[in-house]
Amino acid sequence: MPTRFLTLLLILVLAVGFSAQADANKYVGVKQCSMCHKADKTGNQFAIWQKSAHAGAYKTLTGEKAAAIAKTKNIKNAAETPECLECHGAVDAKLVGTYDVKDGVQCETCHGPGSAYKTMATMKDKAKAIAAGLHEFKDAAAIEKFCKTCHNEKSPTNKAFKFAEYWAKIKHTVPKP
Repeated sequence: MPTRFLTLLLILVLAVGFSAQADANKYVGVKQCSMCHKADKTGNQFAIWQKSAHAGAYKTLTGEKAAAIAKTKNIKNAAETPECLECHGAVDAKLVGTYDVKDGVQCETCHGPGSAYKTMATMKDKAKAIAAGLHEFKDAAAIEKFCKTCHNEKSPTNKAFKFAEYWAKIKHTVPKP
């Protein structure tokens, strides 16, 4: 009997722990990220993003071309359809409403929900930021693989994905001191 109780208690503790971990990181949105990532000393990632097609990814779902594509697929409104939003702004359909989907493909689309790593103290220590949920890509191959989760043949407007060319347009490293 004590073993059964301890087993149930352990399961309960683990379930609560995993639930708390899953709830720990929330999307904070591009406005929150931009507060620190628009300075030259940090690489001005915000300006790079603003000038990119990623910033307007959601808006493309509201245009005539998207409406025409949606019609051929029996979709009423591309800007409200999970299959379209998956790559045009809503990183995870269950998180819609925790940030502004109209921001398009924003910082957290690639770097993960920022609530746990957004503080200056955490971001100044890369290992600490990664431990808190910042998605880190080990190399260009990992970045390309991630990009291809959207830039692929599932897209009705798919065209050859030229990773090196496209990455050069949105690369946003932090300058070395």
